Amino acid sequence: MNRRKKYRFFVICCLALDLLAIFWLGYKYLDRKIPDEIQISRDSGENTEDVTEVLSAPLVTFEKAVTVSQDGGYILPCRLLGYIPFKEVKVTPVDEQEIYVSGSTIGIYMETEGVLVIDTGEIEDQNGEMKEPAKNLVRQGDYIVSFNGEKISTKRELINDIAGLDGEEVTLEVKREGESVPVSVTPVKDTKGDYKLGIWVRDDTQGIGTLTYVDQNGRYGALGHGISDIDTAQLLNIRNGALYKAQILAINKGSKGNPGELAGFIRYDDRNILGSIEINSKNGIYGQFYKGAEDGITLKKMPVAYKQDVKTGEASVLCNVDGEVREYQAEIKRIDLNHEDTNKSFVIQITDEKLLEKTGGIVQGLSGSPVLQNGKMVGAITHVFVQDSTSGYGIFIENMLGK
Repeated sequence: MNRRKKYRFFVICCLALDLLAIFWLGYKYLDRKIPDEIQISRDSGENTEDVTEVLSAPLVTFEKAVTVSQDGGYILPCRLLGYIPFKEVKVTPVDEQEIYVSGSTIGIYMETEGVLVIDTGEIEDQNGEMKEPAKNLVRQGDYIVSFNGEKISTKRELINDIAGLDGEEVTLEVKREGESVPVSVTPVKDTKGDYKLGIWVRDDTQGIGTLTYVDQNGRYGALGHGISDIDTAQLLNIRNGALYKAQILAINKGSKGNPGELAGFIRYDDRNILGSIEINSKNGIYGQFYKGAEDGITLKKMPVAYKQDVKTGEASVLCNVDGEVREYQAEIKRIDLNHEDTNKSFVIQITDEKLLEKTGGIVQGLSGSPVLQNGKMVGAITHVFVQDSTSGYGIFIENMLGK
């Protein structure tokens, strides 16, 4: 092959790659613009034409005839350029819903299901040698649930069991990626004469967040994202937990490169318990909001919006940064109806000068702050952009309600 032919072949390959990249980017854009599933009001009288109008996108056509199931739901096939099968949208009719929207600051306390392994470490034995008995046996993110066949739930129980070691090999049962794994570890006697396993552990977590809503059955949702361990970055498996009333003491104002945070005070006594924490999922924390716990908590009844009804433009957020829940102006900048991370479904920017002056925008502790638009609850704030503290991500309320 001469030089000219090689060059021509190279140009053709580059063009082919460019076309492939353009096609892939276009495909991803359309995939995120058109959701895999939408909900519609059972009583609205919406038909397939109404749905396709809402979901309209360039180069995409929808089937005009569909088979409707007994409950009113159906599958809506769509094609690219009228010929290429693209995806099937599941359309589900639901009853219109109203919830009690909050924005109040809450304290969070959770205990893990078993004892969470943060890391393993070295121990200096009596001969001055460094040993790491649990290395490659116990992993970061494991949950220790039994010690020599005896169930353990807390770090204190594990410490007490280790204190009784005599140098014999011990068997730990750990939960690893949903499976039970037996692990044998031989303890090391340290310079003080105590036996150690060389495992760093944690069994609880606490913090400040925002209550998003309470539904008609007294079930609440908060944060809009799950709680992960700060060291392992994994979603915590919880045994139990509780919501508490909390008081804001100070604000570390956000700025570029600094997300900021609300510094709060939680008084852990029974009089301040608001509810139970039963679920820690990627879309938030959930549980029962106790009757009679409403004192000092803002709850405002509002209708719920469907995700396809959310539009870019003016919106508002409810949050507490000065002892009272207030409504602040914001703007929804971008919407992603089909994001793989449901708690990153839209981008929101704080525009209210009063809130910007107080916090710099979105700070840690505001996760779960309700987002309102056109008189409806549309979602909640979930993340702040580290390089732009005025902006962050949000989750659609229908995703929170669906857990």
